[in-house]
Amino acid sequence: MFFIIFGCFWFGISSFSDKASDQEKQTLETAVNRGIAHCYAIEGAYPESLRYLKEHYGLIYDEDRFFIDYQILGSNIMPDVTIIDKEEGQ
Repeated sequence: MFFIIFGCFWFGISSFSDKASDQEKQTLETAVNRGIAHCYAIEGAYPESLRYLKEHYGLIYDEDRFFIDYQILGSNIMPDVTIIDKEEGQ
């Protein structure tokens, strides 16, 4: 009986943790896209790099946990952004 209760408890915590992780990634994606749009609205050009967003628009995130692939497509085309959770595969 103890193992059944422990298993249910463990499953619940794991499920909650997965949902929280997905929400954190979604929040980061929203923050990056807002920063890009804000930069374009203020400066008339998209940020040339992720570093520029960090330095001028205050983007902060856990770099040990997330990898952001920021690809410039052109000066007047919104950059392609891919966010990868490094802990997702573990």
